[in-house]
Amino acid sequence: MNIKLQRWIDRWAGIPLCAAVSAVNAVARCFRKEGKADQAPRAIVVILLSEMGSLVLAHEMFARLKQRYPDAPLHALLFGKNREILDLMQVVDPANVHTVDDKSLGGLLSSLWKAIGELRRAHVDVAIDCELFSRISSLLSYASGARIRVGFHRHTQEGLYRGSHINRPVPYNPYHHISAQFLTLARAIDSTAVPKSKLPANLAATGTGKPPPHVQLDPALVPGIQARLAQDFPAIAGKPLVLVYPGGGILPIRAWPLDSYTALCRGLVADGCAVAVIGLKDDQALARQLVANVHAAFPDSPVIDLTGYTRSISELLALFHVARLLVTNDGGPGQFAALTPIWTLMLFGPETPGLYAPLTPQCHSFYSQWPCSPCLTAYNHRSSYCDGDNQCLKVIAPDTVLAKARECLAAP
Repeated sequence: MNIKLQRWIDRWAGIPLCAAVSAVNAVARCFRKEGKADQAPRAIVVILLSEMGSLVLAHEMFARLKQRYPDAPLHALLFGKNREILDLMQVVDPANVHTVDDKSLGGLLSSLWKAIGELRRAHVDVAIDCELFSRISSLLSYASGARIRVGFHRHTQEGLYRGSHINRPVPYNPYHHISAQFLTLARAIDSTAVPKSKLPANLAATGTGKPPPHVQLDPALVPGIQARLAQDFPAIAGKPLVLVYPGGGILPIRAWPLDSYTALCRGLVADGCAVAVIGLKDDQALARQLVANVHAAFPDSPVIDLTGYTRSISELLALFHVARLLVTNDGGPGQFAALTPIWTLMLFGPETPGLYAPLTPQCHSFYSQWPCSPCLTAYNHRSSYCDGDNQCLKVIAPDTVLAKARECLAAP
């Protein structure tokens, strides 16, 4: 399903369902005791459906939960297309990963029914909803049977209604990095403060989280991708490889202009680098245009199209081990890079690095701080009011990015 349809369903079906569940919960609460903060969890589920990049940013939260509640099995509920990155991170037992199919409405409903049954059979009694005001995720936290339900709370934000059945509400804080807010959700399980995020500095999430450890890939993957590149693209041999990701994914407003990528790639080629354009098969038209633009100035330059070339996230991470530098729009590839040794330059505009910068010292974020930026927020369900003229990204000069790229390429 496309993102507009998902938002439509979440609004027009989610709001009445949340109201109904809240009413049922209010009546049921009169006849049962709510979960006590001092009662140890039996099993915990983390609901993080939609964003692969957010799974990487949630790494420390998963680690904190396992450390604080070692006797409680940790489960995860997410879209099936995002599972591979979670498995690579090795923070949840693969047997406890529950997936949802979002390709069609029928698949969504049937997979949700199956996942709810699995969570109830696992006797999950704590649900942590990491989604930013999604109604479906709050409903899933209730349907899981969890006695303790943690999630972001709207406080006085009227347009973000998603019921009152979350009994460990945590105010969303737009001034803290999302990794720190995920940690606060984890700590809210047994918090007795009001709000649940009012915690001593030594217990609360402060600043940004720790860098995630690099994932351990199959030993054959990196030499395998090296051999494929050498066979398929002999022109790049012996040159430092720079990867660029010009696509915007499901949010095209996040993309740095093609002309800017063209200028950057021409500069890298002039410096003696090989450049590879990465992305999904849907990005091939954009990649071919970028390659053609560079070849117009440097006909024999080592610029190649690798869109759709890697067949899995594991192969993409192996490619990151082979390359020296990644230049990317805000999105999944920049977050995945934090799991590898590659240097990364990440371009922000509609989002802010203050909330979503990758947690690695080997990433530099570009951000122009326009008055209207960031415009993709939790408060508007990441639906920008921009007319498409994303000046916040257009003003980031290719020469500035190229200068930083040279610094990274010169670093160890």
